Amino acid sequence: MPGRLTHINASFPADCDTHPMSDAPPLFAAREPIFPRRVRGRFRSLKWAILVITLGIYYLTPWIRWDRGPNLPDQAVLVDLAGRRFYFFWVEIWPHEFYFVAGLLIMAGLGLFLFTSALGRVWCGYACPQTVWSDLFYAVERWIEGDRNARIRLHNAPWDGHKARLRLTKWAAWLLIAVATGGAWVFYFADAPTLLRDLVTLNAPVVAYATIGILTATTFVLGGFMREQVCIYMCPWPRIQGAMMDPGTLTVGYRDWRGEPRGKGGIKRRQEAAAEAVGGGDATPRYGAAATPDGDKDHAGGRVARDGTVLGDCIDCNACVAVCPMGIDIREGQQMECITCALCIDACDDVMSRIGRPRGLIDYLALDDRPPVLPGEHAPVRPLATEGGDAPETAVPAQTAAAREGLEPGRRATDVDGSPAPAALTADRPFITQGVGDWKPQPVWKHIFRLRTILYTLAWAGIGVGLLVALFVRPEIDLTVAPVRNPTFVTLSDGSIRNAYDIRLRNKHGEERPFHIGLTGDGVLRIELEGEDDLTVDVPANETRLQRAYVTARPQDAAAGEARSDLRFWVEDLVSGERAFEDTIFNGVESNDERFGSAG
Repeated sequence: MPGRLTHINASFPADCDTHPMSDAPPLFAAREPIFPRRVRGRFRSLKWAILVITLGIYYLTPWIRWDRGPNLPDQAVLVDLAGRRFYFFWVEIWPHEFYFVAGLLIMAGLGLFLFTSALGRVWCGYACPQTVWSDLFYAVERWIEGDRNARIRLHNAPWDGHKARLRLTKWAAWLLIAVATGGAWVFYFADAPTLLRDLVTLNAPVVAYATIGILTATTFVLGGFMREQVCIYMCPWPRIQGAMMDPGTLTVGYRDWRGEPRGKGGIKRRQEAAAEAVGGGDATPRYGAAATPDGDKDHAGGRVARDGTVLGDCIDCNACVAVCPMGIDIREGQQMECITCALCIDACDDVMSRIGRPRGLIDYLALDDRPPVLPGEHAPVRPLATEGGDAPETAVPAQTAAAREGLEPGRRATDVDGSPAPAALTADRPFITQGVGDWKPQPVWKHIFRLRTILYTLAWAGIGVGLLVALFVRPEIDLTVAPVRNPTFVTLSDGSIRNAYDIRLRNKHGEERPFHIGLTGDGVLRIELEGEDDLTVDVPANETRLQRAYVTARPQDAAAGEARSDLRFWVEDLVSGERAFEDTIFNGVESNDERFGSAG
């Protein structure tokens, strides 16, 4: 398997003279290029739609304009590092409001947990940046070099003018995409039209060129050459997903109880040829109800090979392998490399439609969707309808049990103890096998709405509602108060006790506003503002102002003789009347306190 771990065989002959590990295979196999075949279908169309939407959002968002008034950027989404501000349309996040960003990150994590527990690695298969850009690079590669077979021939061909021209053209297109990717990123951190002009005229900051260069290189290498290796070796999510999934999680799987044993017998040559061409662009996929009894996707058809072997629905065309961008065979079971992109479902569905079988041999399945038949048990099977009517049910060994006991394609179906299957399974009496009475898998909604997914949803929604409430109730003015600690208080010549405070005022309005500062305490404390004649200060639009304030208690006041007294600063916007407050303390002198500051 390309790029997969190679397991070391721990068993060695007793008479082995060499060290056991000397003949062991390497831990890592050399990467073999993967050339996915083009496929059409529901999931491929969904992936194209998500690709267009996500790339459109990424490339176009910095160019959306949003009028915020004078002295403010008119870019809808902007991370203003110089101004220490984050703008998202009408939302403006200040540095002290980073909890909004933290909440969004927590919601993103819970969203990943939710989708993984319900639908497996759908993030990896549809919306992960590595998947999106790899899909885009694959599309460019197919457009220039052709589909799977053409690319394989080109890869194996010696270098000549034709190969060099195609490769250079492809790499040039990749490089343009990579440069656009790096350029779009830096536009989120400065005014996009201004920065673009500076980039073209070579007047942009060095950090902008460096960022574009780094992101161009990583996009070009990761999306064009490493591809599935990023998912297998660099990304931690394939390892984490195991803790997020359970037997009820829907993920891409293969109905082996319906498909095994594999083989091409029992289908017309024309259907077989059409199935082999699926995804290669040589045949147009056709979806719709297949001419099958009941359209039951959990029961195999009655295909019987010339030698009498009872076959499942899988014709072993390898269409699912040819379209896989990870280069795996989903019929081997769930694997760490599988990103749940579902392209194998599209390929297999088209094959089933062409050979007259129901779609769903490869499908979104859960582990507990397997029929409840254990090795050694017999399952009732239903014969195909004949002109004389329905044949009675007959008990035969379940194909699942036979497969678990080592049944290989091409062998006649036998019981797990080696005895032949009932004679009813012959070419003239084909049966639908592997059914278990009236057993049916759970409906999809039961897999999605489980206790775990409901708890994830409630936690995700709770954080989201909390952030929305915090966003809409936050004030347009704000203040923070920091008592000056050195010294904690000063004793004046008349015996009064004075404390100093640094007050930071925030004006979130788009215009300058006058703020009035006051306080509440024991009703006798006095306040003065440094450099101001009164208690009103002007705060510029969308700015903060640091103001030093002095609070004094007379010798006869209770606050002067107590170690600490509660104090509350108030600020009022004289234009809108909006108010905000901050609690702090006033430090006084205790009877046994010998700490005195210099008189003022």
